[in-house]
Amino acid sequence: MDAGTTLAPESHLVSRIGWLRAAVLGANDGIVSTASLIVGVAAAATSSSEVLVAGVAALVAGIGALVGTAV
Repeated sequence: MDAGTTLAPESHLVSRIGWLRAAVLGANDGIVSTASLIVGVAAAATSSSEVLVAGVAALVAGIGALVGTAV
């Protein structure tokens, strides 16, 4: 690059896309935590109804956590 040339200004949308990053990372966190809880309960439980109850409880807790942070 020559000393006399100037760069054209660039417009990036990185500062406005933070919500997408937060949504993707939050969804990934919720999926991993719910799946790991279900796998753990499935390894220890004897009936499928216990696994179902644990899965529903994890989903309700995740939704409650998201609602709590939005308020």
